[in-house]
Amino acid sequence: MPKLIDHEKRREQIAEATWRIILERGMEGATVRNIAKEAGLSLGALRHYFATQDELLIYAMTLVKERATARIAKIASQEPFTPKEQIIRLLLELVPTNQEKMAEAEVWFAFTAYFRHKQGVFDAMHDGIYAGLQKVMNYAEQVGLLPKKMDKELETEKLYAIVDGLALHALLDPKRLDGKQMERILVQHLTELFERGS
Repeated sequence: MPKLIDHEKRREQIAEATWRIILERGMEGATVRNIAKEAGLSLGALRHYFATQDELLIYAMTLVKERATARIAKIASQEPFTPKEQIIRLLLELVPTNQEKMAEAEVWFAFTAYFRHKQGVFDAMHDGIYAGLQKVMNYAEQVGLLPKKMDKELETEKLYAIVDGLALHALLDPKRLDGKQMERILVQHLTELFERGS
């Protein structure tokens, strides 16, 4: 009896092989040949799943985003947290506080740089983080954590800069900026912001 192949699982395995190649060799090493070899497939077999390199890279990038989104959704649905605890837990998912998230961040930044000048292929600049932070700030306002007279748009931009800055600095200098340090910075910023609202 022929072996059944889970095609979506195979596509995910190829995407994960792509991530490994990017982490080891950068985007320059993410050739179809190298990815096929890392995934244990022939070039023909890989092309059965992805017709072009860009199609494969877009799928691999989307999978990074989907996995992070799933983790955030899981936290958002968990009880019981205070609103402040929930916000902190959600935001900690956006910064690379462990090896898995560090790998995702490195791959995401590599993808973003690669797709930045490829018009109409993939809008890497709109990763959903800013929209997510707007939702977090709206929630914080609804539960009374934010100061009454506050420029929410400006505070959202500041929070976005902190989240992206932490991710970038952790990537560039992980010994100086580890997971615990990133958590301390985020918690301190949010605590100071919320104290202004109490």
